[in-house]
Formats: sequence, structure tokens, C-alpha cells
Amino acid sequence: MAGKKRSAKNNTETVEKVTLLADESTKKKWQNWWVRTITTFMMIGAFFFVLASGHIWVILMVIAISTVVYNEVLQIAQGPAKDSNFRWFKTMSWYFLVTTTYFLYGESIIYYFQSVVLVDRILLPFATHHRFISFVLYIIGFVFFVTNLKKGLYKRQFRQFGWMHMALILVVFQSHFIVNNILEGLIWFFIPTSLVICNDIFAYICGFFWGRNQLITLSPKKTIEGFVGGWICTMIFGLLDLSMSAWSDITCPVNPVFITVPWKLPDTCITIFKTLLQKDITEVWIAPIQLHTLVMACFASLVAPFGGFFASGVKRAFNVKDFGHSIPGHGGMTDRMDCQFLMGFFASIYYQSFIKTYTMSVGTLLSSIINNLSLNDQLELLERILTYFVNQGILDPAVLQKCGASALTESARQVLESGITS
Repeated sequence: MAGKKRSAKNNTETVEKVTLLADESTKKKWQNWWVRTITTFMMIGAFFFVLASGHIWVILMVIAISTVVYNEVLQIAQGPAKDSNFRWFKTMSWYFLVTTTYFLYGESIIYYFQSVVLVDRILLPFATHHRFISFVLYIIGFVFFVTNLKKGLYKRQFRQFGWMHMALILVVFQSHFIVNNILEGLIWFFIPTSLVICNDIFAYICGFFWGRNQLITLSPKKTIEGFVGGWICTMIFGLLDLSMSAWSDITCPVNPVFITVPWKLPDTCITIFKTLLQKDITEVWIAPIQLHTLVMACFASLVAPFGGFFASGVKRAFNVKDFGHSIPGHGGMTDRMDCQFLMGFFASIYYQSFIKTYTMSVGTLLSSIINNLSLNDQLELLERILTYFVNQGILDPAVLQKCGASALTESARQVLESGITS
């Protein structure tokens, strides 16, 4: 009998009528429109303000957002954790967040700031043993979890443990790649982020006015018209490449993708232009970044929304409307950032695969020297570099005597002598 009731309930949920945005009452529809519009402009304004403040503030913004999202994702499934037997879970979840953040952002700092980290006496041990330290920190949390397992609660505890790790992978891990985009250059953060913002806005507008056909049951108010309209508008935005104007006066070495090059038009296009414009146009000048932006625009429009659909599935699984109420008209931070994490992850992989120009840097060379050469070899390398500068007339010959064997500390002499003896 109970099974029949549950079945009937499930059937009722399946045939539940959903009112699309275009079909809502005029008053309710426009009231929601104005709330969303005002908060959207406020968020865009805050976004550009932080962007203009520089790399550090943008990174702090990403870390703050990912922390809020992580907390919202945990809260949505933390019903059992409110039990007195689960009080330790919140502490453990924050411990794993700190540990994961330490590992991921430590990797980025070591990679991008090798020339600074590897020459500092205090930071060097943390840099060379970073992964081992991170592993030890994780094991401490793992042991803490195992020692807190209680009879009768195993299933609930392991469910929470798995949910926490899913949140770490989907939120913290992906946000780490967004930070890597920032460290490669603000433009690699701005382009994918702005494309998702553009797609969100125009998908909502197109669905608001013309949406009549439901796109996916996971997110019942999303329509085919909104999905397609958002894609078209985002492609236009990407083609215009509006993001380039903000960095038009850069003086740093320019990546070849920003340099316009001639592209020969197909014969069909040449014929069409000649017929319509009465001119022979055989080539157009396009910067490769514009074509890369089109690829990112396609992903932002056709794939990134599935991050939102995934989030909608999570909300339906826990029977909640939104992840939170921190943003009027939008829900929680997760409701706005679900697509951004997936997009940032893709942008990082795409940049590393097709755009980045790999060159030898001081940090990379320094890392190879410190990690792969013995102290004796490092001193020999130093002597040869100094000799080179002396022979080129850059340094005074006296520097060879000041930086030679006589300048070694007593501890360094002992290390060298023990190495020679062994």
C-alpha cells in the first residue's frame, strides 16, 4: 500500500505543470525581471570594479566565491550532520577545504613564482616538499574521519564523506584552474567569464519573451528558444571580441594570437562579395584570438549550461528551490556560478593546449638547477656564469674571488668535503 502511495506521488511529480517565464502573469513576470536586472547590474559592476583592482583582488574574489559555493553545497546535504553525532563533520569539512586549498594553490604559487619561492631560505623546504606536506595533511583528516566512525551511522557518515569530496572536486578543484587563468593573464579570466555572463543574460531574455518549448526537465523553466537565442548572441559577442579593447594598450610581450593576420577567403565568398559590393575582397585580417573566442563562446553556450542543469538536478534530489538566498532574484552564489566553474576549467585546458606559448623562464631553469644538481654542481655552475659575465666585461674580475671557494660557509665546506669523501 505504501509502495502504491509512493508511486502515485512520483507520478504526480512527473506530470507536475511548470509555468514557463513567457507564460507567467504579467505582474509577477515583470517584478521578477526588475529584481534580477538590478542585482545583475550590481554584480557586473562589482565584477568590473574587482577586475580593475588587479590580479590579487581577482584571485581573492575567486577564492571567496568558491568558499561560499563550497559551503552552500555542503549545507544542502547536511541534514544528518545537524545531528549531535555529526557535529564533527562541519569541522572536518572545513579542514579538508583548507588542506585542498593549500595543495592546489601551493602548486600554482610554486609554478608561477619559482624565481621567488626557490631562492627564499624559509619557503624553499615548503616548495620542494609541498606535495608530501599536502599528503600528510590529507592523511591526518582521513585518520580523523576513520576514528570517528560509529556503529549504526556508517552509511550516513560515508555518504557525507563522499559528498564532501564531490564538493571539493567540483568547486575547489575547478576554481583552482580559474586562478591559473588569472595568473596567465587577466584576459584569460575575463573572456570565458564574460562569455558565460553574456549567455546567461541573453538566454534569460530570449526565454523571457519567446520561450515556449521546454529544454530539459531537470531545469523546467529553461526553454529551447532561450538556449538557442543565448548561443547566437554569445557567438556574436565572441566574434566582436569586445574584450580586446580593455587591453589595447598593453606593452608586455604579445602572444601571437593577438596579432592580426590575413586569411584567404574561399572562392564562393569572393564571388558573393564581388556581386554585392562590387569589390574584389580576397582576404580578411583576423586575429587568431577571435577564432579561439568563438570556440569558447560555443562551449559557454552549448556545454557550460549543463553545469547549471547538473546543479538543478542536485536541487531536485534534495527538494530545494535554490542553494541559498544571498542574491535576490537569483538564489544563492552556487545558482550563479555553477556554469562558471565548468567554463573556467575548460578555458584553462584549452589555453594550455592551443594558445599558450611555451618558453624557458628564469623560474623554470632555477627549479631544474635546485632540484637536479648537487651542491657541488650548483657552485660550479655559479662559477661558470660569473666567469662568463667577467669575460663579457659585465662584472669586475674581483667578483670571482669574492664568490669563490673562500666565500663558502663552514657548513657548506663540510657538505662538500663529505660529498667528496663519500
